[in-house]
Amino acid sequence: MAIELRPYQESDWPRLCAIHDRARLDELRGSVDLAAFLTLEQTAQTEGLFDGEVWVADDGGNVVGFVAVSDDEISWLYVDRARYRQGIGRKLLRHAISRCGGAATVEVLAGNIAAIRLYQGEGFTIRETRQGRLTGNEQFAATGHIMVREQQP
Repeated sequence: MAIELRPYQESDWPRLCAIHDRARLDELRGSVDLAAFLTLEQTAQTEGLFDGEVWVADDGGNVVGFVAVSDDEISWLYVDRARYRQGIGRKLLRHAISRCGGAATVEVLAGNIAAIRLYQGEGFTIRETRQGRLTGNEQFAATGHIMVREQQP
């Protein structure tokens, strides 16, 4: 069945939590102590998940990923761990880029090599590297990249 992208619905919330909470550990691994993990339930409001648009990847009624976009920033992008490397993240990313008008920014933890490669594959470059505190769980130090995709001709 083909993956359909559609706007988030409230009934998608349990799947978003499950997807985020499993994939977030992979995101943190190699970047930050896993003790920094917080659930989507704990962070969605304070980190602005719903500040812009949220889109889900739906595979025959099963949500397998999601992306959030606010203005020209891609603020959340997660895929079900069981569905990694199947093009779902790329499809969500391309949709988010189109919602941003072609130019976009994203923040990525420096150790999240899979995400960095995904973004680079879609034309993003590292504009700046910052050291500071992990957004949402500031007791942990983190290094992250600001990645930018310029408007394509």
